[in-house]
Amino acid sequence: MDRLPEFCRLDRRKRAIIDAARALFVEQGYERTTLKDIVDRAGGSLATVYKVFGNKDGLFEAVVFEKAASGEAIIQQSAAAGGPPSQVIHRLGEGLRQHFLDPEVVALVRMVIARSIEDANFARLFLERTATRTRKALANLFRHWQEEGIAMDGSPDLLADMFMDMFVSDLHVDAIGHGAGLDTSPDRLRGRIEFFLRGSGLGDGAAAKVCPPE
Repeated sequence: MDRLPEFCRLDRRKRAIIDAARALFVEQGYERTTLKDIVDRAGGSLATVYKVFGNKDGLFEAVVFEKAASGEAIIQQSAAAGGPPSQVIHRLGEGLRQHFLDPEVVALVRMVIARSIEDANFARLFLERTATRTRKALANLFRHWQEEGIAMDGSPDLLADMFMDMFVSDLHVDAIGHGAGLDTSPDRLRGRIEFFLRGSGLGDGAAAKVCPPE
């Protein structure tokens, strides 16, 4: 018997449940949202939720890790679009700014912070699957440029940490302080990135700093 149709149906149900859960967690908060609320919006049954996610905590983890992990994809897409390092960095910065300050991401991070206080294992898993993976992808991009002969001031890991800190700090301010006093204007972002490019040696002249082959 061909099981592909059943697999496809289960995949669609899973997608609908995750989308409904994310929307309800943002609208109502994690504690106030029940599995029945999610099933009522997504369709399907509680049995499917338990089968696929285990429980409400498992569903919350699926929602959070899916949304937060997209930072790695933004880095890969920005690099794939090509151009000199300065152009890629500016493109990447705008993509990360939009991602990290997305109201859904900010709302989910508030819930992550609250849960992490009580669950250290969840906090470690969140870091491993989100911030750590994003930093690693960025460090790999810098490392690739370095291997291509583009000179830079600082190790790939150091530059990745410094660049990511700009966005993570804004995310925390927005999540904890609800954006009080936070300037998220494009001009501020461009200024910070230009400062980073000058300090890292990856400014407009970086493409010309290719070391001659041995």
